[in-house]
Amino acid sequence: MLLSWFKPAPDSLWTRLEGRGKARTASLFNLVWVVWAFADLGFERTLDANWWWVTGWSFPTFLALYALAYTRPCRDTVWYGLAMALLGFVTINVNGSAGTSYVIFAGSFMAFTGRPLVCLLRVVGILAAYIAVATLVQRWGWQPTLILSLVYSFVSVANLLWRVNGQKEWELKLSHDEVRRLAATAERERIGRDLHDLLGHTLSLITLKLELSRRLLDRDVDAARREMEDAERVARHALAEVRSAVTGIRATGVAAELASARLLLGASSIRFDYITELPALPARMENELALVLREAVTNIHRHAKATVAEAKVQVVGKELALCIADNGCGGVSAEGNGISGIRERVRALGGSVAFESERGKGTRVQIRVPLIAADRADLNSEPRRLAS
Repeated sequence: MLLSWFKPAPDSLWTRLEGRGKARTASLFNLVWVVWAFADLGFERTLDANWWWVTGWSFPTFLALYALAYTRPCRDTVWYGLAMALLGFVTINVNGSAGTSYVIFAGSFMAFTGRPLVCLLRVVGILAAYIAVATLVQRWGWQPTLILSLVYSFVSVANLLWRVNGQKEWELKLSHDEVRRLAATAERERIGRDLHDLLGHTLSLITLKLELSRRLLDRDVDAARREMEDAERVARHALAEVRSAVTGIRATGVAAELASARLLLGASSIRFDYITELPALPARMENELALVLREAVTNIHRHAKATVAEAKVQVVGKELALCIADNGCGGVSAEGNGISGIRERVRALGGSVAFESERGKGTRVQIRVPLIAADRADLNSEPRRLAS
């Protein structure tokens, strides 16, 4: 029954952070700093029984409050934080380092309990109470009080800023997902309209011709055969139109893929810059290059741990050069599935891929594809210049 209290609630701080992949890391990393509760062991030669008794009951109490602040509903986190602060004020007379540590943790939890301004007011309120206890009750000098107050302020404000930035990142990701969902819905509706316009009249015509051929079958076999042949020709023409439409639906452009890449990477706090001098390309080449770009950007999103990425497309002589780079962790295998897929697509276009990924220095993929001579008239047209 008691353990059920520590099971994360659906609206707890743990659950919210876990949804962003940060719960376990944040809770365990922050708890490391509680070692300062035992700082007296390193400075005092002898500690009396009162110190051991107060520390012995206050530390487990703090751990319980810490766990409850993470796992109980967020509306209750403020009360567990205030309980930590009160525990610190009670403990500070016997174990000053432990009491101060508990107060600092209380300020940290205040950053996650309501609107930012309300959080800041609570942080300031606890700080004022701490300064009053340190100076009026404990009679500490102004130097230790100032230093510990600055530590408290730094930790509390840093947590508040971390919470606000995390909320903005989460909202950006949600907006990106919503944009993609709306775009997918609009695309489905467009495809439905196109197929209706494309097949509605054709299927009606085929139905009429087949009905006519059935009626003529007993009276004029030759006429019935002609109607069925017409229906077959119409059906084959409709099949060709459907295949053409599906090819157009599947195709994607480099410019559109660059814009999509900026949204995807932006949702992961990766700045994506691109500069292109994009000529009019054959449909197949542009579609394949767009898929190559998508694969490279997906690799950055999933594996690079980068903060900045860039892409550059330009015509160099009789070749189209595409370069995608990031400042991530590097060390990516040149034979990975993503890179192998890029190599296969570029090889099918008669191009080449240069791959650099030194550990700790990011990754760079350089692609060169020859421009087809038969399409030089299109390629020599005015380039479409795009800049981030």
